[in-house]
Amino acid sequence: FFSPSILILKMFIIVGKDDTPLYEVNVNTVKRATTHLNQFILHSSLDVVDEILSSSQNFYLKIVDKYQESFVSAYVTTGMTKFLLLHDSKNEEGIKNFFQDVNELYLKHIMNPFYEMGSAIVSPVFEQKVKAIAKSRLS
Repeated sequence: FFSPSILILKMFIIVGKDDTPLYEVNVNTVKRATTHLNQFILHSSLDVVDEILSSSQNFYLKIVDKYQESFVSAYVTTGMTKFLLLHDSKNEEGIKNFFQDVNELYLKHIMNPFYEMGSAIVSPVFEQKVKAIAKSRLS
């Protein structure tokens, strides 16, 4: 039994401005088979994000899509990189704070002179920090 205030995450992805996947982390996904479904749900939400962006100036787009009992929340950086989060319950303030903290982490990562813009983020330190942010902001 889960408290309604606890957000159950499934997956978080970062997608470049040309819709190239840059980073992905599975959270609380037990079955490997669900990973592909989660990827499909998140990537299919990109069209909805683009639609909303055409009429909104906000970075945090809130919940942009829903699939069965799961929600997709989105955040877009000033460089048009998209952050998508697949989760099972609503926690607008926590999700907004999560996205802002991850955006700060992402900016620090891409400012590294050894990072090639548009390439996949494979840093274990980056992943540890994303998981720590998720734990602190979303639970």
